Amino acid sequence: MTNRFSPFQSLCRTGLAALAAATLVAAGPARAEVFPDRPITMLVPFAAGGPTDVVARLIAIPMGKALGQTVLIENAVGAGGTIAATKTARAAPNGYTIFLHHMGMSTAPALYKKLSFDPLKDFDYIGQVVDVPMTLLARKDFPANNLQEALAYIKANKEKVTLANAGLGAVSHLCGLIFMSTIGVDLNTIPYKGTGPAMNDLLGGQVDLLCDQTTQTVPMIKEGRIKVFGVTTLNRLSALPNVPTLDEQGLKGFDVKVWHGMYAPKGTPPEVINKLNAALRTALQDPVVTKRLADLSSDVPPLDKITPNGLKTHLEAEINRWGPVIRKAGIYAD
Repeated sequence: MTNRFSPFQSLCRTGLAALAAATLVAAGPARAEVFPDRPITMLVPFAAGGPTDVVARLIAIPMGKALGQTVLIENAVGAGGTIAATKTARAAPNGYTIFLHHMGMSTAPALYKKLSFDPLKDFDYIGQVVDVPMTLLARKDFPANNLQEALAYIKANKEKVTLANAGLGAVSHLCGLIFMSTIGVDLNTIPYKGTGPAMNDLLGGQVDLLCDQTTQTVPMIKEGRIKVFGVTTLNRLSALPNVPTLDEQGLKGFDVKVWHGMYAPKGTPPEVINKLNAALRTALQDPVVTKRLADLSSDVPPLDKITPNGLKTHLEAEINRWGPVIRKAGIYAD
């Protein structure tokens, strides 16, 4: 049987369809305007208590206040940050999943032969977050009191000295590789699922050495719970003025500083990115945050870097910087 409609019925159906289409069109901007209307999850690729986790938890509260919603921290640990990055890339692009990662985002393309995401194609950028120096540390009872004594001991006992890291591809891993390359000694490296667990074993005396970010190490150094043999930047740190740089102690050109960025899945609406960026900028200007970061010798980037384009430009430059170095060394994390 053929369905037939009167002109009036056809008009009604056409009008309802038009109304429905108009409602859908209007709903798009409306949804962007009310974002966020539920909590936001910030993925952190390393263990709770580690330096990247410290940064995330520090900015999550003021970001949440600025957005009017709670920002929840989820530690998606493993594979040098690539698990959390992949999870972010595959998440719905609606602003409710964001991702905080350090410079490992720029080293992953060279470190991994098989990478399940593309840092330059699978993400939208929210902004740079913070730059963090690193420190070369030892367990409290390590038989050396300064870098020169440490180097002599390491070279005489290289078969048994252990160097911890937060996992293959982590910044502590890269810092350790640069340290071993600089001194010309290969050590027994011990990977962990984050610098939090690695630091716990350093404190407990189960491992000898660790490169770690000042966001975790400054309080422990000041309390005398660990030994410090130098900072990894070319200039001394205000929080540790009596700790010399590795460069000034003879490891010329040793300069490792950990930058962080915040990302969202590709396709996140620009209006949502703008709201997240505004909240990030507000958080990084919060007096409690700035003081805490200063106490940990961490630097907030200039405002023109705390932007989507600022992060994208920096990421591209860092990929170009680290790629040739890692490939030349023949280092792979998978």
